Amino acid sequence: MAQAGRPLSPHLQIYRWYLSMALSIAHRVTGIGMVLGLILLTWWVVALAAGPDYFAMVQAVMHHPLGALILFAFTFALFLHTTTGIRHLAWDFGYGFERGQAHQSGIVVIVAAAVLTVLLWLVVLIAG
Repeated sequence: MAQAGRPLSPHLQIYRWYLSMALSIAHRVTGIGMVLGLILLTWWVVALAAGPDYFAMVQAVMHHPLGALILFAFTFALFLHTTTGIRHLAWDFGYGFERGQAHQSGIVVIVAAAVLTVLLWLVVLIAG
């Protein structure tokens, strides 16, 4: 059998990265992040039911800078997953497939997720 000078099946080193491709991968990654975030939420609810001492310990972990960073990342993952899901829904109806439209909607998705994340955290921090 002759050796080919190229890979037999395409891989990520062959493809040129486009914003739509990166957002599609990010949508899958944020889906996994959502599962991990739900585990954190479950831990918090179980701590709430377990009593004030255990709940205080979980709250201390969540208020630690690393815990706050994880919560912030989870919030961004939530909004990015939601906005890319809305974008995919528009695609399911046949809108936004043109190259320029797909790139522009990708930028809108990223900006919307970032703005929604910052707005939510501002509301949380102002409310105390």
